[in-house]
Amino acid sequence: MWEPPGRGAPRSGWPRRSREPAGVPPASGVSSSAKMVLKKKKEVQVDAFLLDHQQLEKLQKFSKAEEQNLASLLLHCGQLNNGIQQIQCIKQIMPLVKMMDQNSACDPMVKACLDILGETYFSLSVKNPLKKVLASSLNGLPEQLMPLAVQSFVRCLREELKTTDTYLYRKVLDNLASCMEDFSLGKASIKNLFEEVLQFLQKSLLDIQEENRQNSGNRVVQTRLMHDLLMAIKVPMMLVQKLQENIQGSLWKNHESCIWQSMCSLLKSSISFLMDETLLQTVQTTSGLAFILFTKAMYEPAEELPSLVSDLLLGLKKHTSMPAWFVSNCGTQCTEELSDSVLLFLCHGALAMLDWKNISMGESGEKLLLDIASVLLSLSSVLKESNMIICLSRTVAIWTNSALAALVSDSPNLKIKLNGNSEVIGKLLQYVYTHWEHPLDVVRHQTKSIFRNLLQIHQTIVSGYNLKSDPFFARLTKYLLSLEWHVKGKYASLGCLVECVGTESILQLDRTIPGQILDMMNDQSLAPYASDLLETMFTNHKVQFTSSCKESSWIDQWHDIWVSPLLLILCEGNHDQTTYIIDYYLPKLLRCSPDSLSYMMRILQASADANLGSCTTRGALGALMACLRTARAHGHLELSSIMSNGLVSAECIKQGLVHQHNQVCIDALGLLCETHRSTEIVSKEEMQLILFFLEYNLNSQSPSVRQQICSSLRKLFCRIQESSQVLYKLEQNKTKQELLEDSTRRHPSGILQQYKDFMSSVCDRLFEALFPGSSHPTRFSALTILGSVAEIFSVPKGQVHVFKLDQEIDSARVQTLIQCFASTFEEVKVLAFELVMKLRDVAFSLQDSENIDLLFQAAMDLSTSTKPYDCATASYLLNFLVYHKELHRICLGKWIEHSPQMDENTSASTMEKNTLAVIKLLLVNVEEEIFQAKKSLLRAAALFPMYGRVHCITGALQQLPFNNLTLVTEWKQMVARLILMSYELSAVVSPVVQSSSPEGLIPMDNDSEMADRLQMILREIQPQDTNDYFMQAKILKEHCKIESEKLAVRKPMENICTEMRGKERQMCDVTAQMVLVCCWRSMKEVSLLLGTLCKLLPTQAASEPSDGLITVDQVKNIGDYFKHHLLQSRHRGAFELAYAGFVQLTEMLSRCNSRSLRKMPEQWLSCVLEEIKSCDPSSTLCATRRSAGIPFYIQALLASEPKKSKADLLKMTMKELLSLAAPLNESSSVIPQVHALNILRALFRDTRLGENIMPYVADGIQAAILGFMSPVWAVRNSSTLLFSALITRIFGVKREKDENSKKNRS
Repeated sequence: MWEPPGRGAPRSGWPRRSREPAGVPPASGVSSSAKMVLKKKKEVQVDAFLLDHQQLEKLQKFSKAEEQNLASLLLHCGQLNNGIQQIQCIKQIMPLVKMMDQNSACDPMVKACLDILGETYFSLSVKNPLKKVLASSLNGLPEQLMPLAVQSFVRCLREELKTTDTYLYRKVLDNLASCMEDFSLGKASIKNLFEEVLQFLQKSLLDIQEENRQNSGNRVVQTRLMHDLLMAIKVPMMLVQKLQENIQGSLWKNHESCIWQSMCSLLKSSISFLMDETLLQTVQTTSGLAFILFTKAMYEPAEELPSLVSDLLLGLKKHTSMPAWFVSNCGTQCTEELSDSVLLFLCHGALAMLDWKNISMGESGEKLLLDIASVLLSLSSVLKESNMIICLSRTVAIWTNSALAALVSDSPNLKIKLNGNSEVIGKLLQYVYTHWEHPLDVVRHQTKSIFRNLLQIHQTIVSGYNLKSDPFFARLTKYLLSLEWHVKGKYASLGCLVECVGTESILQLDRTIPGQILDMMNDQSLAPYASDLLETMFTNHKVQFTSSCKESSWIDQWHDIWVSPLLLILCEGNHDQTTYIIDYYLPKLLRCSPDSLSYMMRILQASADANLGSCTTRGALGALMACLRTARAHGHLELSSIMSNGLVSAECIKQGLVHQHNQVCIDALGLLCETHRSTEIVSKEEMQLILFFLEYNLNSQSPSVRQQICSSLRKLFCRIQESSQVLYKLEQNKTKQELLEDSTRRHPSGILQQYKDFMSSVCDRLFEALFPGSSHPTRFSALTILGSVAEIFSVPKGQVHVFKLDQEIDSARVQTLIQCFASTFEEVKVLAFELVMKLRDVAFSLQDSENIDLLFQAAMDLSTSTKPYDCATASYLLNFLVYHKELHRICLGKWIEHSPQMDENTSASTMEKNTLAVIKLLLVNVEEEIFQAKKSLLRAAALFPMYGRVHCITGALQQLPFNNLTLVTEWKQMVARLILMSYELSAVVSPVVQSSSPEGLIPMDNDSEMADRLQMILREIQPQDTNDYFMQAKILKEHCKIESEKLAVRKPMENICTEMRGKERQMCDVTAQMVLVCCWRSMKEVSLLLGTLCKLLPTQAASEPSDGLITVDQVKNIGDYFKHHLLQSRHRGAFELAYAGFVQLTEMLSRCNSRSLRKMPEQWLSCVLEEIKSCDPSSTLCATRRSAGIPFYIQALLASEPKKSKADLLKMTMKELLSLAAPLNESSSVIPQVHALNILRALFRDTRLGENIMPYVADGIQAAILGFMSPVWAVRNSSTLLFSALITRIFGVKREKDENSKKNRS
């Protein structure tokens, strides 16, 4: 898929901003390039082509049974079902053809085969490898067969060009593009049909444009059409570039020719697309390229083309100098005031499509180059949108490359205009200084490229002079060194400067620079930049030394400058600094000078015994572990060799494995686990050390340490798995004699047995750590490691396995894992559930019917517990049990009526049948509980909170394969009931969460006098609430007694849970907090359930019956539900959780085919903005509590816009909100202003709007500062919150509480 400019980073340039959480080092402790991972072999999928009946008959007619000819080979190929085998077959075609005699061109068999090859080529998709293989083979056709082959391909191509369906144009366009890509037969075919091809391209552009206009608003269809349109622009560009001789023949001698008319139409379309702001930026950018290319191909004399482009860019409308054909096709658009974006795309097109090398365009070309620079620099202060800023930075980088190419001409005038002291270069340097810390990675990368090119431009101009004494470089060096080291742009710029003047020139000015840079590596945001600069400097310094010093004595001096300061910091530096130096700097140093490792080991071992380190410093031992780990991970070290030679002892590594500094333990573990080769055999000593490590380190309290331990052990298990496969192959391939000769060394089978024993010991230790009452860190570590074991050693059937976790499992261990579901930590539940699911078959085989029944009973009991984490335990238990084949017979039959229709449907999976039954049971129970809650919400909160049941229903739905259901009718009915149940439950609990009282206060007391007193308070604090739970203070015990008597009269439903019956008459005391928790958790689960239904279930395109499980009307009603609760809820927990479900709904709406559903977000947004602006006294929007759910509501609507769209809703919303946040009329109501400030704060904090929200930051700052001066406290408060959010958006999150701000230094 075509990727728009700005979506990816260049391959080289400035370091990316780290994505790691603040204060948490990367999981491996070494650079990502050295991470040893288990690489799965990517299976190449090749779709086989099929021959139709007529083609097969034709080949059978010419094929010969007694010998292989071309027809029999193609027949065999067409009958294969495997694409890979077809590729091998096609490769045999050319050797067979070359063996034919000279008269084969007259053979009807050859013609028939070529016809079929042509038809096959055009039928294959562009991504199918068969297409390229076929083209490559046909490129080797003998000369005598080329005319016949061209004739066959022309016939096929002519049929392709007859396509009239707009949605099939893409296939034709792809075929045309493929024909022009290193395929001589394809190019020859297009040359023969050049006129028809141009006419088809002209028609396709117009048709796709019209289809796009008719589907306005349908984002899915428009996205597809945009990519088709992009391809329809690219193909004629390829045509002009690769087959230009066809155009430049008699083209402009006869302006009446069809080819000329088609080219004029293409030119007109390209300028039209360029000016159309509704199209994707990629389409506009490519149209700019096409406009310049087509004009260049058609314009005469070519020397005047630069002047024409200059006039267009500078807005000089000189109709007299423009040819009549150009004015008639482009005059209207070109004489208009060009927008900033169009100017940018024209500059990009001119730089990319004109030939700047040697300035073949003369003085007008030089003028155009300088004019483009002027236009680009003027645009840099105007363009605000992120995608335009990215495009501008890339265009400026292209300009510097073009300038470098132009300097080859040795033009004196150009050298004067482009030397380092010129005005143009000075302005470009200012552009670099203002953009080298831009928040967008791509802009920073491009800025570095621009700076490097500017240096090369000056270097080219002054070539032959001493660069070290050049005033421009001297002034630039002095300026860069004067900047503070917290300026990120300083690092990359100095790196570029070092490449020009050398490291020694910089060190002569200040010898402490390496130390200063190392000191800055305690900040993770600066560490990548600092390490890149250090790498550039020490690599350049080494080159300088080796070229100037003949002896090897220079290495000591080099070590003193670059290695000794590093070792000192590793021993005594703080945690962050040493971690970042090991991650970013040390691997680069060892890559530059691997021999320096012996120097490091010698220095560190000398003081390792005396300097063991502490809990805050690594000491020499920790530094040694870090260096050894990094060296081994990058292939500079063999652990077995240094241990056998006594350079590092096992005792030394043991000291590291139990060191009081966490990172030293991790480095020692990494030394054992991480290797450069994933198939390196794990030695017995390493296994013993790993078991020693597990004994002491499973209970680490640091989450980052636990993650690193699990990551390192995962790499070790990958090594064992991969090396075991190598050992199996060695054992199979060795002869008996080789085995006897090898008996003195380690035998493969012996190593494999050691592997098995080791993994068994590891599992024993991990299961022992899961004893009842074990700590959360221990459980997390043990379950994560066991999960890795289960995943890595789950080899396909038929493949030899060194270890299987299934064999280590017994009923006690299954029970241990299931007990982990009861943990109060969600992540432990998740890990245990995932592991049990991997061992599902063996787990079920070890459980009898009685245990399954008890587990199911426990799950149902827990689903109505008043402890919130119990319902999560119930959900995991039920999600596990639904896979049991006998679940219905064992326990479900006791709870619900048996459905014979489910037995009749044998195609339905066990999991689907059981899930449907479980959801039905849960739904019956929750419906009864809602009925009881309507009579007494207080009793429901105390005895049977409903949110647990709903949580279990949502969990069961989330693991269903909704694209592969068979019980469709039953699921439709179930979905309808679930939606109705959600509305009923919401109606019961919403009065609490929508109350204007402080967090849903429910006063209660046993004393009548106090109840009257509280009734008076209620009237004061909540005049708007009408729910009787708030307007009447209840004497709870009496109320519970009355309600119990009423319940006793009513016969319980047949299917209601027994636990409710037993608790009906219990006396209870209920606090306000209990009711509040029950209500807002119920709202949360309802929101998540409705969101899940919208997200997972396919939506019908219309309301008539179809295979969809949810109707358009149901989706609309769900949308209205979310809208109501987001805009009405007062309790933050309620509207935050309604937001979670609403986001799922809006994302689904933006992708669906129904136009009415697709338009709903836009309509909802317009309505809420109008209500905010209206200041209607009857409005129910909450102006306090930071506007409650309104910001969440608007966030969800805006975040649903496709990322590659023009973000029209965001632009409209920001315009409205900024006008409300800073009103021109002071007498206007402050409520809209407060709402606008609160909503803006939420939008600026939303990371999903990231790049698109940046252009509005300046206006947001202005609105916040103006709000400080308001006489109304609410406005001042909201303005302060907005200002704080904007500061975070601009400068990033402060990483440490006591961190001195780097941003405010002068």
